[in-house]
Amino acid sequence: MTSLPCQSLALSLADRAAAVYRNDSAAVLVEAAVDRKEGKLSAEGAFVTNTGVFTGRSAKDKYVVRDEHTDKLVWWDNTAALTPEQFDVLRADIEASLSGRELFVQDLFAGADPAHQFNVSVFTPSAWHALFIRNLLIRPARNGLDGFAPDVTIVHNPDFVADPARHGTRSGTVIALDFSRNIVLVGGTAYAGEIKKSVFSLFNFHAPAEGVLPMHCSANMGKEGDSALFFGLSGTGKTTLSTDPNRTLVGDDEHGWSDTGVFNLEGGCYAKAIDLSPRAEPEIYAATRRFGTVLENVGIDPDSRELDYADRSRTENTRAAYPLYIMDNVSRTGTAPAPANIVLLTCDAFGVLPPIARLTPDQAVYHFLSGYTAKVAGTERGVTEPEATFSACFGAPFMSLHPTVYGRMLKKRIKESLSECWLINTGWTGGAYGVGKRISIADTRALLDAALSGQLVNAPARLDPVFGFSVPLAVPGVEPALLDPRESWDDKEAYDRQSARLVGLFEANFEKFEAADAQIAEAGPRLAVAAE
Repeated sequence: MTSLPCQSLALSLADRAAAVYRNDSAAVLVEAAVDRKEGKLSAEGAFVTNTGVFTGRSAKDKYVVRDEHTDKLVWWDNTAALTPEQFDVLRADIEASLSGRELFVQDLFAGADPAHQFNVSVFTPSAWHALFIRNLLIRPARNGLDGFAPDVTIVHNPDFVADPARHGTRSGTVIALDFSRNIVLVGGTAYAGEIKKSVFSLFNFHAPAEGVLPMHCSANMGKEGDSALFFGLSGTGKTTLSTDPNRTLVGDDEHGWSDTGVFNLEGGCYAKAIDLSPRAEPEIYAATRRFGTVLENVGIDPDSRELDYADRSRTENTRAAYPLYIMDNVSRTGTAPAPANIVLLTCDAFGVLPPIARLTPDQAVYHFLSGYTAKVAGTERGVTEPEATFSACFGAPFMSLHPTVYGRMLKKRIKESLSECWLINTGWTGGAYGVGKRISIADTRALLDAALSGQLVNAPARLDPVFGFSVPLAVPGVEPALLDPRESWDDKEAYDRQSARLVGLFEANFEKFEAADAQIAEAGPRLAVAAE
């Protein structure tokens, strides 16, 4: 990937700045951030900051330039557009807003596989944002920047306010991506995840042309070199389950799958920190107490500087950003063989899905395109009962191309690698949320361990009459009654009604994909069967 316009922009920004602090270390950036009062140090040494009004992504403020290159490729049903002219005005105005200011610049790599790697330069007036992206992307070795020229330039100014009339935006906040020139502009938000996810959106656009499947998933590897992928929306356990003391973590969030295997796009983790405990998630907990880690919106005592992981006063979406190398059981290459197992995670608050099921390749692609989980009452304002959420490819906001492009690639990769595919429900059993109980982490880990070890491949199983997948009859260390959700409900007719309701939601959601692949559509659940 090469983009001369993005290189020119990088030179222009540097020339117009009052000072440029390039590729400072974590220690230097922490000192600068504290000195500039961008945050404070915790008692253990992590850097704690407040992202202000925005404590999460502004999905409705993301735009892609619609030009001759992107017009026929981008999934426009999911993406707002800017004209090249609007983008150029926006770029000039953001560049002018940074003129004469001190800039922190980080030159980094995205993609652990050198064959599919691109150079990223990030410009920001904020020291802590520079530290954040230094933690999250891949840091070059000391001599690794010789001859470095950016393939991608990201310009970030949280103080900039866009003008909807002038720039074609919805509000004063903007995340604008030009896929043809590989330039990203982020303004009006201090939420650092926008920078990270912009890199992923670029990767999602360019990678398929190189035969690489981009994936919003975590990955780990067993002692025998058997790798596993974990897909799942927020709250399903993706980070928790992939961070396993008995397996090597390859990456936390974003990966590519090429002809030679799986590789991490990043060099760090961006983990949720709300209610973090040393018992349930010891590795992540320890990482949040290291010098150089960035903690976003985590509660902190103003005097003792002790952290309060239960503090929700700013948001439920508290975050920790730290480099992978501070963890003990982590891959030093960020690469792994093609996966032996693919795990699709869901948190089913309806209490319908079994805690584990084995999927055929077509079923795996169906559930990949569906990207189902369920919010529960109390997690968001206005949610009073379980609410289904479908996010294509388990990451619709970042899917630059139509989801079926990635679905077809996944189907091809599964066929070539003979990967085993599993659906794991970390949600409720014995009833829906409010009636049943949450499946324990201990039971989920036992089910996952059995799946990854190969014990369940030829184990006795039943065929679910509604969803069509295979459900094991017994798993070591797990009560057999847990494996059949209908039997765990006191009111079987209520279960049947709830099952029919969920199937209807699946079918309605999948209508937009049905025409693209009838065979995949047939692999989904059927409302007629559920009604019977």
